[in-house]
Amino acid sequence: MNRLFGAKNTGPKPTLHSAISNTDTHVESLDVKHAKLTAELTTYQQRMSKMRDGPGKTALKQKALKILQRRKMIESQRDQLQQQSWNMEQASMMTDNLKNVMTTVDVMKDTNKSLKKQYGKIDIDKIERMQDEMQDLMEMGNDIQESMSRSYDVPEDVDEAELDAELEALGEEADYESSLGIGSREADGMPGFMVDEVAVPKFVDEPPEQGKVKEVAG
Repeated sequence: MNRLFGAKNTGPKPTLHSAISNTDTHVESLDVKHAKLTAELTTYQQRMSKMRDGPGKTALKQKALKILQRRKMIESQRDQLQQQSWNMEQASMMTDNLKNVMTTVDVMKDTNKSLKKQYGKIDIDKIERMQDEMQDLMEMGNDIQESMSRSYDVPEDVDEAELDAELEALGEEADYESSLGIGSREADGMPGFMVDEVAVPKFVDEPPEQGKVKEVAG
């Protein structure tokens, strides 16, 4: 039976890419034949241009016409194969695009299932309550910081002009005491209220003796 109908082909089935490759190879071989026939026609034309009319030129012309006819057939066959190759390339591109679309759809389905599974574990109400608690804690923290930074026994509204005037008065008072020598006595450890008591009265003509001053002090 195999001799009559042939054996079953168990080889790999041809693919669209292999068919395109075979067609392109055939087109290339036709291009080679077409170039060869074109070169022959050019040679015949050059020879006929140098010949006079006669049987020799007529015979050469017949050969050139046959070559031209063969070139026309090759051109027609090449155009058909090129169109077939182009159609198969379009079909291949459509097939690849369809495969990409199907792959994208499968990925989107898997992603959708995964997202539903993950989002199904999230409780929106719990998130809202947590956000409210966080906001309350932030407000409580701000209140605590404001309370801790409160100043004591210091008036909130202080007039800078009054502070400048008071500071200037203190400076004048310090200058006055320095001119009277009070500052130097206080610097020696003697309070200001005892300075007048120790000082020598202006109505005494002579300064008191050292011994008498000690007796008075005792």
